[in-house]
Amino acid sequence: MKKYFILALTAIAMVFHSCDDYLDINYDPTLPTDEDLNTSQILPAVEMNLASSYGNYLRIMGGYLSEQYAQRFGTGNYLSLSQFEVKPDATGSLAYKQLYQRVISTGNTALQIASENGEHGTFLAVTVLRAFAYAAMVDCYDSIPYTEATAGIKQPKYDGGRTVYDGIIAELDNAISKTKNADIVATNFLFPGEKAEPWIRFANALKLKLYTRLSNVDESVLPKIAELIDAPLPTSDIAFKGCWASSAGGENPFYAGEFGSNFDIQFNVVANVAVIESMKKSGDQRLGAFFTQNDKGDYLGGVSGTQFSTFAGTYGSASFSRPVMTYDAPLSLLTLAEIEFYKAEYYARKGDAANAQTYYESAIRQSFQSAGVDGADDNIAYYPYDQSNWQKSIGVAKYLALSGVDNFEAWCELRRLRFPAFDTQVAGTDICNDATKNYSPDKYNPCTLYTPIAVSSYIGANSLAERFPHPTESSNANSNCPVNFSGVYKLPVFWAKK
Repeated sequence: MKKYFILALTAIAMVFHSCDDYLDINYDPTLPTDEDLNTSQILPAVEMNLASSYGNYLRIMGGYLSEQYAQRFGTGNYLSLSQFEVKPDATGSLAYKQLYQRVISTGNTALQIASENGEHGTFLAVTVLRAFAYAAMVDCYDSIPYTEATAGIKQPKYDGGRTVYDGIIAELDNAISKTKNADIVATNFLFPGEKAEPWIRFANALKLKLYTRLSNVDESVLPKIAELIDAPLPTSDIAFKGCWASSAGGENPFYAGEFGSNFDIQFNVVANVAVIESMKKSGDQRLGAFFTQNDKGDYLGGVSGTQFSTFAGTYGSASFSRPVMTYDAPLSLLTLAEIEFYKAEYYARKGDAANAQTYYESAIRQSFQSAGVDGADDNIAYYPYDQSNWQKSIGVAKYLALSGVDNFEAWCELRRLRFPAFDTQVAGTDICNDATKNYSPDKYNPCTLYTPIAVSSYIGANSLAERFPHPTESSNANSNCPVNFSGVYKLPVFWAKK
């Protein structure tokens, strides 16, 4: 498939849902199907819309809410996010709309065509992508339309997150049961030229991720995790790679929005002091693979809650490190390191310290290998596995591993494992004082979180934003939408209950 087809393929989904008068999730559109329309046209469009939402909108939001990103000097587009304030009409609303309209609904058309034509491999591929999208939305909002989402009901009910997770796992099981390794899959970007085998492995890995989330609140799923550890799993990171082009509209979505020159955009994202200082302290060689040096040839992170507006003359737009990003950078959905961390967590929960340590160390080595750097053994020695506090060991290691790969997932796992934890003695105002123009990164304690300099009144000190409020478009159009109230921001999604 030629790279320059990306725009055309994405446009297929946009044609189906070009009307913005009504958010698609509030009705089940009978999507137009032309006799010439086929799954090889639709599947790439579904993929690219998933990539745009997950790899850009949600990456940015997760980065700020996990204190892996901070606001760049002199800009303010995401300043409120760096203060842990998530507005119902903010960027998350764009992701909600795109995932429902152009991944789930458009994917539903692909499922219908694949089912009618006996395309079992394609049916599985679309099921995996839709399940991934549904899971991401639960991880943001908890309750979303699912059982009635494509049932022809104008105002579908909102199902609890557990219902959705159970449902998409059942969908994955059903699709896997009908698929053989050698089944043909329609044209796609994730596994171009491949048959169904890598999609089966991806489906198993996604189930492993979902069951690990569930194990946080329901350990009865542990036998399912044991089965998946022995099942065929991916042999490389699951990522959109080799499909991006340097032309406008063909770039990695995060690059296009934050680094590209094809649009009139404002660059906002810089690295956070939490990640930079933690990696510098341990001599983590992934630092240079994940973040750039500043104009002084050093690594410097910003602080949540400020854009250093009072520091003119001391700091500038080039004073802080930024994520390493190119137009053709891989866009990760699920990494081998994450899979190894899931295995480590399973054995930790079972009290098997030896196996937990083995997979913990394997996860770190895999992260370093994927980053293309040495130093994994030194990092393992610096952060040795501790079975007595396995949540901290895995939580901190995963937080660092995901900081340059998948910031939305970092926010999810931060909410679930609760590590890194907040340093209740050192706040953002101790690290940086806007009034006195005093910035002291050395006051930050590595591998901790801190209260932003200015923090949303809905969140307060030493607390995370636990979820997104439901988008205004959805609440305005569907009377079944849960009401957003001030306490919702601190209400954990179902798998993150404390």
